[in-house]
Amino acid sequence: MEQCKEATTPMSTSCYMDADAVGIVVDQSKYRDFIGSLLYLTVSIPDIMFAVCLCARFQSNPKESHLKAAKRILKYLKGISTIGLLLIFLGKCTESTVI
Repeated sequence: MEQCKEATTPMSTSCYMDADAVGIVVDQSKYRDFIGSLLYLTVSIPDIMFAVCLCARFQSNPKESHLKAAKRILKYLKGISTIGLLLIFLGKCTESTVI
């Protein structure tokens, strides 16, 4: 995943996720761990909330298509890793100063 292309959105705009009855089954415990880690990240990166929750719906019977959608979220996170917030304090900062 370190050498993958970055994604501009956490989920494809043409993506339709369903139960995928004919897909290849992936390891359920690893998929749950993966989704759990992504859910933890939603606290600080709320724009991935919809995509992560959509992937979380399929934890009981994950297929390869669901894992692919979850990996796209990682590609998106790689693309936004340089985005941040810069706070500049002007003058003296005291305990009562709120910016």
